[in-house]
Amino acid sequence: MIEKTYLKTKPECKVKFALPIDKVEGAKKVFLVGDFNDWNESATPMRKQKTGVFASTVNLEKDKQYQFRYLVDGKIWLNDESADAFAQSPISHDQNCVLQL
Repeated sequence: MIEKTYLKTKPECKVKFALPIDKVEGAKKVFLVGDFNDWNESATPMRKQKTGVFASTVNLEKDKQYQFRYLVDGKIWLNDESADAFAQSPISHDQNCVLQL
């Protein structure tokens, strides 16, 4: 799930990324990985909420497009079904999620 809140005072959008419990059941660590953090697999950890959902909020520059995926326990890559689009990954047969701001 993706929630976008455009800031009135800056050319940014506050984006909340959340993975539902059924996608991450039993997961110990989940990271948000994308071109906005240079695909660094440990730069943006997602926090487990009381509901079991993993979530993270990032401020991103608006009027841009970003690609991202979720990394679960360092080995399982997941996409977000609520992404704006999907694009072929340049390094694998997988597709990346696309976020349009």
